[in-house]
Parts: sequence; C-alpha cells; structure tokens
Amino acid sequence: MNTRTRTAAALLLALVALTGCSTGATTRDTTLPARVAEAAAPASTKSAAAVAPLGRSLPVRVTLPSAGVDTGPILNLGLNADGTVEVPSVADAERIGWYDKGVTPGETGPAVLIGHFDTARGPAVLKNVSRVRVGDEITVTRADGTSAVFRVRELEQVDKDAFPTAKVYGDTTRPELRLVTCGGELVDGHRPDNIIVYADLVAARAA
Repeated sequence: MNTRTRTAAALLLALVALTGCSTGATTRDTTLPARVAEAAAPASTKSAAAVAPLGRSLPVRVTLPSAGVDTGPILNLGLNADGTVEVPSVADAERIGWYDKGVTPGETGPAVLIGHFDTARGPAVLKNVSRVRVGDEITVTRADGTSAVFRVRELEQVDKDAFPTAKVYGDTTRPELRLVTCGGELVDGHRPDNIIVYADLVAARAA
C-alpha cells in the first residue's frame, strides 16, 4: 500500500482519534494557555524549511523535552471494530502509540501519535502537554536508526464531537506529525476535548 492510499484509508476510517481518556484519580484541567487560543506560529514562520522526506521505517521512541516526554518502545495502534482509532491501554498509559494505518514519521503525509493525558490510575505520558509551545521540537527515533525531528507549528483544543478528521488525517505535501491526547475539565469522569499538536519535519539525523 502506497503512502497516499494509507493516508486516504486513515481519513475514511478514522472517525474519532481519541475517545479513551477517563479518570477517577485526578481532576487536573488540561486547558492550554488561553485555551490554546488556537495557538499557531505567526504567518511569517509557518512554513518549515524544506527537508527531504524519509523512507518508511517504524517509530521506536518519542522525545518531547518541553513536556518531559521520553518514551519507547512505541505501540502500534490500529482500528476498533466501530472504525475509531485504538488508543493505548490503561496499562500502557506511560507509552505513546502510532496509528499504523498511516505513514511512519518522516514520510510524506501526516504521521499520527496518540497518548493519554491521564487514566483512572492517575497522570499519564502526556500529563504535561500544557507546557508545549509553538516552536518546540519533537524527535521520533525510527527502527532504521534515523531520527525525524519535528517543530511544533500549531496547538488546537477541540470538542471530541467536532474532531477535525480531515485536518489530522488528510493528505499533506510534506512530512508532518500529529500528537493527540485528551483535554478539558472532567465531565462525568471523562475529558470532553482532544488536544492536537501539529508539527512539521525540520531535520533528519542519521544513526
């Protein structure tokens, strides 16, 4: 299956990227500064410098220093029976998963990573997502030994019922990354929003 076909399949089948965030152990609010304020890079800095796309190679580790994230190995996430994207299990709350119906990080297209903010057991891998800012770097180490370095371009907080499927999973002309988690104040034990971090490939490092 080529890159475009994988991405198209993701767009058609992924109804909601993350529905599994719930908790009975914490009441921390994940609202980002000014409710994200649809935070995005200024127009003059939105376009990342051109970086040649990488070949396909599975992600094995993710680091996001501003949020204190350094985790691996990466989980492979597929689709549930109802067409929604799988999320990491509660037992894997400290790990990040990669949506394996899409491209790998560094290929042309939107690679999607998913992690919990918290679960019924307490804070999880993306508990400090509110510290992420435009311009921060996310590094994905790949199975071939290369590292794909992405720079955050935009942060968005949306109601799960209004999840921007096309924006997250739709085809792109360059390598991009999405990091998705839950957000918002608890409502009946669940967080009603998704927080989405959008990032562009800015460097590729050899092993």
